[in-house]
Amino acid sequence: MQKLLVTTTFLMLTIGPAAVAQTGNSSAKRAEPLPAPVGHRQPRADQVPENNNSAASDAEKKQDAELDRKIKSICRGC
Repeated sequence: MQKLLVTTTFLMLTIGPAAVAQTGNSSAKRAEPLPAPVGHRQPRADQVPENNNSAASDAEKKQDAELDRKIKSICRGC
């Protein structure tokens, strides 16, 4: 009987604080989520630079057209 009492007391002293700590403080509710760490934020539209480089896009279009011609010759009747 004494072993049971000692074991029960030991379990209550070790597990009890963990069970109380899980309840937390219910009065501290957050209205909005926490902000993401700096390296994980997605940029907003006003933070992204505009890419108005039409010369690069013309060169890319020429390369794409040349690649399309080469690929078309690979595939026969597909």
